Amino acid sequence: MKTPILIAAACLLALLSTVGTSLPYPILPPLFASGAVNDLNSFLGLPPKLLFGIALTVNPVGLLIGATLLGPVSDRYGRRPILLATAFGAAAGHAVTALALLLESYPLFIVARFVTGLMEGNSSVARALLAERLAGQDRVRALSLLNGAFHLGWLVGPLLAGVTVGFGITVPFIVAIAALVLAGVLVMLAVPPGRHGAPVAPTQASLWQVARRDNVLHLLRHRPLRTLFAIQLACSCGITAFYDFFPLWLVEVGGYDTARIAIVNTALCGVMTGAAVLAGRIVAADPLRQAAWYACAIAAAVGAVALGNLWVGIAAIVLFGIPNAFYNATMQPWAAERFAAYGQGAVMGLLSTTFCLASIVTALAGSLLVLVDTRLVLGSGAALSLWAGWRLRRWHAASSAAHPVNAIT
Repeated sequence: MKTPILIAAACLLALLSTVGTSLPYPILPPLFASGAVNDLNSFLGLPPKLLFGIALTVNPVGLLIGATLLGPVSDRYGRRPILLATAFGAAAGHAVTALALLLESYPLFIVARFVTGLMEGNSSVARALLAERLAGQDRVRALSLLNGAFHLGWLVGPLLAGVTVGFGITVPFIVAIAALVLAGVLVMLAVPPGRHGAPVAPTQASLWQVARRDNVLHLLRHRPLRTLFAIQLACSCGITAFYDFFPLWLVEVGGYDTARIAIVNTALCGVMTGAAVLAGRIVAADPLRQAAWYACAIAAAVGAVALGNLWVGIAAIVLFGIPNAFYNATMQPWAAERFAAYGQGAVMGLLSTTFCLASIVTALAGSLLVLVDTRLVLGSGAALSLWAGWRLRRWHAASSAAHPVNAIT
């Protein structure tokens, strides 16, 4: 497969998959925080904000399991069958989500969000497909474009939600289903059958045996990967605190509804998409040091939302997209190069797993902290991202002292 076609196929898949993922996010905060009582936000008499936090948690739990298993499994069985199964599976998950909202069934909604998250853990597979087929600056550009496609999906999805939710609460999910089915068709057309993208020899082990033996948690036996995990977890907690709770902050501080949340999110994702494309054109001469500065800039943006008024917060929300895009564009290619021997599916899966785990930690802790003040969640996230920046600087200094010639790797 020619490189431009491969990159285009992966980016279109990422865009269409993320559209399906991001549609619910502007819809959920008004359902749980607007004050209107329904069967969905009054389940078992629990506080609506607590139910909202649980709803945020179950999707990342599914993502965590999917990200942990799907990358290594695709190393064994190939990228194509895994991408096909997850695209169509996520479409089914959104269909059940729409049914749950129609019935106002909170338990069914939780199950649907979990299954959808499980299927959405395929981002590591798409990243592995590009990481193993490309090298050097081509890999950096391709992964940056892929990140840009993921960010663009977060723009298009909420925008579609804001436009279509007025026709009925299930309409955005019908759009999501169509997008994911289209993504599956794209995989069938762009990625040829066979073991394309699976670098290891065929195995006679069962799927369960492969998942148990090769899941990404086994990478944590290696000290450098444990260091990477700790840094990524801290920075990702700051990022997920921002993603999960800035819509609720907008509802509380500005009284925003779904349409206005979608507008702010559109501005954020537009900036982030443009920054991701630009980041792929810049050669990171000193990746760890640059990533440290980007992590600190992420902390500053999240902290500004926590401490600022409505307009300062909105400006920080939009500008957050710049350091976030550059951080990902720096760390992902560096990790793909530095730890390639462990399998690209496993390495990309570790990064995705770390992000999902951060989402779970943030949602669980946030569901309690938000009962006091939403700004506590955002402030805690800012502090964790700042620690990640400090730890990256220490890692860079230690690497430079040990290997002064090859410090960037």
